[in-house]
Amino acid sequence: MSTAPTMQATIVRQHLIDPEICIRCNTCEETCPVDAISHDSRNYVVDVEKCKFCYNCISPCPTGAIDNWRHVRAEDAYPLAEQLLWDTLPQQLAMEDSAPAAAGSAVVLPDDVERIAAASTAGQGGVAPPPWSAAHPYVNLYSIQKPAVASISGNFRLTAEDASSDIRHIVLDFGNASFPVLEGQTIGILAPGLDANGKPHHVRLYSVASPRDGERPRYNNLSLTVKRVTTDHEGAPVRGVASNFLCDLKKGDKVHVVGPYGTSFLMPNHPGSNLLMICTGTGSAPMRAMTERRRRKYVPAEDGKLMLFFGARTPGELPYFGPLTRLPKEFIDINLAFSRVPDQPKHYVQDLIRARGDDVARLLRDENTYLYLCGLKGMETGVDEAFNDICGRHGLDWKSLRTELLQQGRYHVETY
Repeated sequence: MSTAPTMQATIVRQHLIDPEICIRCNTCEETCPVDAISHDSRNYVVDVEKCKFCYNCISPCPTGAIDNWRHVRAEDAYPLAEQLLWDTLPQQLAMEDSAPAAAGSAVVLPDDVERIAAASTAGQGGVAPPPWSAAHPYVNLYSIQKPAVASISGNFRLTAEDASSDIRHIVLDFGNASFPVLEGQTIGILAPGLDANGKPHHVRLYSVASPRDGERPRYNNLSLTVKRVTTDHEGAPVRGVASNFLCDLKKGDKVHVVGPYGTSFLMPNHPGSNLLMICTGTGSAPMRAMTERRRRKYVPAEDGKLMLFFGARTPGELPYFGPLTRLPKEFIDINLAFSRVPDQPKHYVQDLIRARGDDVARLLRDENTYLYLCGLKGMETGVDEAFNDICGRHGLDWKSLRTELLQQGRYHVETY
């Protein structure tokens, strides 16, 4: 199968200017290098056919009016004549397509990305909006045809040397290239070489494991949590193309990156929000990003609760085990489930969720609680059953509550 993008329903990310807060200072029009911005006596507007998404106009704007975007079908993009008549920006229209929108007017997502995104979010039972207070995500800034080139600035093994899983923390340095990401977003890796059919390898997606200001703040980098794949789900020997490529990289090596992707699995920004995080293995990547974001900005009197349920076979196979054990208990409530510790009963994340049922129920009742589930495909079934049991014991209806959480952007699932 070729990895070349195929034209499907073309969803564009259209750049717009908010007429309600624009002060008509002309900064954006003066800054735009491609003359995409113009104005009349009423409004400043952006030509969707000219805008190249260079973002030069964003930072000089004194009001933020310039930093507005809408996902629309290409044929429904707002023309200049209509924009010139606006008093307010139009609402975001609901898209039938659940995949992230493209960044430019003539770009669609590769089949690979759409397929993976659809499969990974299937367990949540529908399309979920992002949290209402989530920061604005940028998506698809770099394509297969024009990827970003990052260099490896760190490649560290997270699991014990004798563990069956080789999981690594890999830091990518983007140098002078702008690659903004938020916690919960993913990036695509283009492994070099060709597949058995002589075609370029498919894009592989990896969740970002660092917060929005980078693994090391102000150094334009990000990190990934990557497991070296040596067997398939049935245990048969197989060599994962992208995972082995990444795990074998040395400091200074180059990697081609596309994306970023993801407009839903984002963390809330408002103070008082609670994060209930459930993960296994490398599904810890977005949870680490969210936890680290909260840790760096932690204000005990204002911030809500963090509760983590994290599963692995043994402590030696649990990524970030050491750093997790050093986090203050008043900052995060950590629950570790191990299923293969010798002479110990098997524990899975759903078992610990049930054991902490009273505390989980309190969080579920709080309208500021946001649920995140990430890990192996199938784990959502056991977690769903655990929530159903807890709700039944505490006078809640999990089925209706889950629907409500989904509609409010408070329930997010990504499993693979």
